[in-house]
Amino acid sequence: MEYNRRKFISFLGKAGIGLAIVPPFLTSCGNTTTPSKNKGVTDAGYLEKLKNFELKDLLASDKDDLLLTEGLNYHPVVKWGDAISDNDTFGFNNDFTCFIPLDENNPKDGLLWVNHEYINPLFVSDFNYRDYDNPAEHRTIDQVDKEMYNVGGTIVRVREENGQWKVVKNDPLNRRITAQTDIKLNWDSPIKGTSTVKGTLANCSGGITPWKTFITCEENYDGFFGETKYDENNKATHRPSRYGWEKFYEYPPEHYGWVVEIDPRTGAAQKHIALGRFAHECCTLYELEDKRVVAYTGDDKNSEHLYKFISSKPGSLKEGTLYVADTENGKWLSLDWENQPVLKEKFKDQTEVLIRAREAAKLLGATELNRPEDIEIDPVTGHIFLTLTNNKDKGDFHGSIMKIEETNGAFDALTFKASTYIAGGEENGFSCPDNLAFDMAGNLWITSDMSGSSMNRKDKPYMPFKNNSLFVIPRYGKDAGKVIRVASAPKDAELTGPWFSPDGKTLFLSVQHPGEQTKDIKNPTSTWPFDKDNIPKSAVVAIQGEVIEKMNKLRALEA
Repeated sequence: MEYNRRKFISFLGKAGIGLAIVPPFLTSCGNTTTPSKNKGVTDAGYLEKLKNFELKDLLASDKDDLLLTEGLNYHPVVKWGDAISDNDTFGFNNDFTCFIPLDENNPKDGLLWVNHEYINPLFVSDFNYRDYDNPAEHRTIDQVDKEMYNVGGTIVRVREENGQWKVVKNDPLNRRITAQTDIKLNWDSPIKGTSTVKGTLANCSGGITPWKTFITCEENYDGFFGETKYDENNKATHRPSRYGWEKFYEYPPEHYGWVVEIDPRTGAAQKHIALGRFAHECCTLYELEDKRVVAYTGDDKNSEHLYKFISSKPGSLKEGTLYVADTENGKWLSLDWENQPVLKEKFKDQTEVLIRAREAAKLLGATELNRPEDIEIDPVTGHIFLTLTNNKDKGDFHGSIMKIEETNGAFDALTFKASTYIAGGEENGFSCPDNLAFDMAGNLWITSDMSGSSMNRKDKPYMPFKNNSLFVIPRYGKDAGKVIRVASAPKDAELTGPWFSPDGKTLFLSVQHPGEQTKDIKNPTSTWPFDKDNIPKSAVVAIQGEVIEKMNKLRALEA
């Protein structure tokens, strides 16, 4: 195990202290934090304490609570149903979070963006599918409207006062983006007859642009309005959705499955067609020296693909080329209709290629991956890290994290080296990696996503891990290279959207879908966060404590 750990530390990659400070591209893009300037640690006594700092590994737990390792504490910031203004409430099933300070000199006051991925009708619209043989026939438009309101995202101003992050209620910047919000398409050609569509949904992870706007990604969009399927003769048919919204609103499936950009101050939104249509888990951006943008995004479905968009103009997410990864040969394959004869044979133009990106990627021979989810850029080495959550159909129950090294470290390179960074499983202490975050010292934080129907069951391979958890892999100090559990989620929940405050002292984290396996609302499987009504509620929490502060300063030991 010691040999593996040494190899693991080397594989992660180290750099001198001068390089360990977050580079300008991550500062501007806000990869997993929006860091303020760090003057480092020079006090000899404090450095000695850091040398003796030991992070305690939290035991796996199936308890219905958010448990934290010693040296950490949390408080809820906002939860489902909380009022953010006189007119709006916080949505359901919060996922990705990110924070932009209103003033770069004040890390304790800013705008928090939060995704709302999907709904559970039992809680949101008082509809229980189990009560009907044909549940779609018994839905009402009022119920669907409630559900449509509860997805999308929330912009809310939060401020830290006396160590507690709180919502600034009725701040003029507080707003909801829902499944009924008008959103423009950033494309020259209309899609299904329009250039403005209704709403965003299935919002999973996201990012921040170099120009300080929010990115939110539409993942499992087909659950809401279904999907268009094509047979071998290119004839289209409609596959019904899980929720059946298409029975009430005739919104084409092609209007969903995109990367969406939100202006934090106005709420104006646009969907970026050039980045392709599929189950986007996230979109992580890198700004080149000439201000062109590179965007990495993964398709979170079994045997789907990793993509990269390279813009041809500064600051554009429209002009440029979308590529898909051949990880076996280390090549980025162009999804360019003009220059790919195999695409011209199948599709009528570039718009159709982008709408049917999955089919196009397979025609080009892209590598099938095991649910490519979150993507983050290592602030020390510049390597790209990609979570492959699992693929049960192929016998991969525990997933892994892939590392991509672009040729010569150039993010616009068309060749790369791919390797397995670390595999999930009992030996390494975690399963089903989902979201990633690098802190200001380059320590890697990992959340897990074991499904609620598989957790804590003796007939499933996930029993040893119990509830979903948050892990960290320290880069420096005596625990360097260890996978350490620092938080355990409530029952049925997963922990998502880790994002550090600009000063590195707070970790914003979503607790999503506690009590998801509930069949009777009067007898929920979870009651977290323990409100008086005993109804489980997703919430964003702020995690603080000496562990986070010391972790962010451990790089000083390498000086």
